[in-house]
Amino acid sequence: MVWDIFLFINIKDFGSKLKELKTSTTGREHELDSPSRFIATHVPYPSLPESVKSCMNCKVVYLCRNPKDNFISLWHFINKLRALQALQEDYNYSAPLSIEEALEFFCSGVSIFGPFWDHMLGYWKESLEKPHRVLFLNQAKRLAEFIGYGFSIEEVSRGVIEEILHLCSFQHLKAFDVNKNGTFRGRVKNIEFYRKGEVGDWKNYLTPLMVERLDRLVNDKLQGSGLVF
Repeated sequence: MVWDIFLFINIKDFGSKLKELKTSTTGREHELDSPSRFIATHVPYPSLPESVKSCMNCKVVYLCRNPKDNFISLWHFINKLRALQALQEDYNYSAPLSIEEALEFFCSGVSIFGPFWDHMLGYWKESLEKPHRVLFLNQAKRLAEFIGYGFSIEEVSRGVIEEILHLCSFQHLKAFDVNKNGTFRGRVKNIEFYRKGEVGDWKNYLTPLMVERLDRLVNDKLQGSGLVF
């Protein structure tokens, strides 16, 4: 997808909410035995529940992609969904959304979960104000330290970081049976969420004028924030 936000939550901080959560997950109570939770979402920071934003033991990790790769990924994914909807709802399907049309929407702020610059800046500003709770991820070692599971010298020397990076790599995850054959909410095949996973793939699609427009927009929207690409 376009943005990934991961929440690391100590469930004890939710007090009475735990009982409510158990009630709503009948048959899966064993999943609640751990004192911590790992939750993935794409919602903007202002839309997160207050119980999450005010929870001192909830840590937020924001994976921020280059806006140009962000756009190309979104464009491909939207066209996949359009084609899928056409098949499922049995209506005449026109041509896929052109890259020119998609770019116009993207630069106008018409995007999933709102304008990409607002989405980025929401988490970026929180990471500056609350660095112990919100992290802009850029390397595995920093993530481990952020959530309280830093690597020992021995683990580093044994190549544990590299091993984890391999286990979490795009190609490794894409090869899982659940991602090759499973579905999301019974409608979208999980494999549709995996395309190339290559940084800089935008170079294969964007014209120089498109690149100039996106770069100018990004510089304008992020000016003064300290966030640069």
